[in-house]
Amino acid sequence: MTPNQPGAQPKAPIAGVKNLIAVGSGKGGVGKTTVAVNLAVGLASLGYKAGLMDADVYGPNVPLMMGINQTPMAHGDRIQPIEKHGVKLMSMGFLNPGDKPLIWRGPMLHSVMQQFVRGVDWGDLDYLVIDLPPGTGDVQLSLIQTAPITGAIVVTTPSDVSLEDARKAIHMFRQVRTPILGLVENMSFLNCPHCSQRIDVFSHGGGRRTAEEMQVYFLAELPLDPRVRIGGDTGDPIVLRKGEGEPFLDLARATAARAEEALKAEGPEIEIGD
Repeated sequence: MTPNQPGAQPKAPIAGVKNLIAVGSGKGGVGKTTVAVNLAVGLASLGYKAGLMDADVYGPNVPLMMGINQTPMAHGDRIQPIEKHGVKLMSMGFLNPGDKPLIWRGPMLHSVMQQFVRGVDWGDLDYLVIDLPPGTGDVQLSLIQTAPITGAIVVTTPSDVSLEDARKAIHMFRQVRTPILGLVENMSFLNCPHCSQRIDVFSHGGGRRTAEEMQVYFLAELPLDPRVRIGGDTGDPIVLRKGEGEPFLDLARATAARAEEALKAEGPEIEIGD
């Protein structure tokens, strides 16, 4: 049984949260968390009240990328999210720091996702960005069945291998009737720092072509830039840097516009854009 089908339990919204934006990918290694972090910080930079839920329980990299390492406190029966760069944060990395792996099965994953959704005092947010684990497994389905998602963003690189898995992610969101805000082509190109020549390291244009074929909106081309990696490693997201973070700010603007369209749409998926 999929969400919104007859007989499925209704999904209660998160109190105070206007939009839930799920950021997913068909495979790992495409920069999904980098996109999610810079998207959330970008939305906050644009004046929106933003939060970021790190649902990638097996590889919670948000604490490192946001430059924060502390344990959240509880107030009554509610966990208080940690705030950094104007974004409210919750991650398994706060609760299970270090290199110790989590070896959990579906029921335990469902329980922690319920806790992150219902047990965290998110307060009033315009956008809660959810960094999903790669693939199409238990965590994705648990979250989609728990709360109404405004829309999903699928991250890919231009390579054929990545695009094949991105198509699977798009099909998964469609099967569970989650609106798809668009496709993001990450590591789209490299501007050589020595000669300024554009280099298509992982090919180029596959994301836009796939978006057209799958009839989803093409949200952004994001460059392969060493400064993006440095920002992630140092907890200083590149979207905060004037003159360097514009591609991610543009992504935040486009996401906000698409989310507004998704809320107005009556069908299970919004129309393809120009």
